Amino acid sequence: MRATRHYGRAFWKRWAGYHARSRAEAKMRCLKSFGERIAARDPDRQTAEIHIRVALINRFNALGSAEIVRAA
Repeated sequence: MRATRHYGRAFWKRWAGYHARSRAEAKMRCLKSFGERIAARDPDRQTAEIHIRVALINRFNALGSAEIVRAA
């Protein structure tokens, strides 16, 4: 808390790695939106299930992101 007050919040976040942690937590929340647990029991199938979830998240993000075109 002292570092936050002394150096500012932006510097503290970079120094502490807060941004990376926040992004990781957000992605875990996205993964959990497909269900709290993995249905497969076999480790290879668990890996495949996670890969499918990640592919779905990436596809949803691609569909939902806007294309930005510069107006002349």
